[in-house]
Amino acid sequence: MDFSDRVGEYQARVEAAMDRWLPDPDVSPARLHQAMRYAVLGGGKRVRPLLIYATGETLGIPAAQLDSAAAAVEMIHAYSLIHDDLPAMDDDDLRRGRPTCHRAYDEATAILAGDALQALALEVLAADAHLTMVGLLARASGSRGMAGGQALDLDAEGQLLTLEELEAVHALKTGALIVASVLLAADAAADLAPEHRDALARFGTAIGLAFQIRDDILDVEGDTAVLGKQQGADARLAKSTFPALLGLDGAKRRVEEAKADALAALAPFGDDAEPLRWLASYIVDRNH
Repeated sequence: MDFSDRVGEYQARVEAAMDRWLPDPDVSPARLHQAMRYAVLGGGKRVRPLLIYATGETLGIPAAQLDSAAAAVEMIHAYSLIHDDLPAMDDDDLRRGRPTCHRAYDEATAILAGDALQALALEVLAADAHLTMVGLLARASGSRGMAGGQALDLDAEGQLLTLEELEAVHALKTGALIVASVLLAADAAADLAPEHRDALARFGTAIGLAFQIRDDILDVEGDTAVLGKQQGADARLAKSTFPALLGLDGAKRRVEEAKADALAALAPFGDDAEPLRWLASYIVDRNH
């Protein structure tokens, strides 16, 4: 069976795991709990959890050992989207084809929902005594990872960054959590050779870059109805993007280069890494 035949199963696994951990919508404070569930459940590609499960398959780790990590990383991702969409950040009204969290509820509730999801993600990992994973996910989410990248992205609005500067921003904003997704699974493996962990980190870094370049391309030539979010938002915010720097054709060449780097990093794993190779192609070829 191809990994694509198992994608639906893995998406259902992480959905069920998050549903178990999220507070019941009727438990006080009910409005906050409803906003958390609204932001997390019932939508999204689940790319980061899929990276965890695909890395698990590559390393021979049962999926049941990875459910907590998959749920935690998706909660962190959902929290980041809630906050990115706020008026103080990107001021977006549409996410995953429906109103953003602060539009469906209110701005204060959305901020608290993001805060609570971040805390819950760490609780999920800590509950299984995955302390190394807690540290890994916390670093990837903080000022030296995703939050720091968002800060740099906001600072760069209205400026034309160099290619090196733009890649550095997105290595934090987008790449850090994608690398962490791969390494969360790697850290569940017994006696993984350091050089193999390093190879997986290189894969994550390269495919994280490819993910962001593809996002930038879709913001130019995608369709709002398919994307589930507003097309053209980067231009509206005067953001530096890969198509703005390289042109569409140049950005498409760069995304293929990043994919090639990602695939090259998987060479030590041979045929066992086919799930990650499939995901690399999916990330580069997706239409939303």
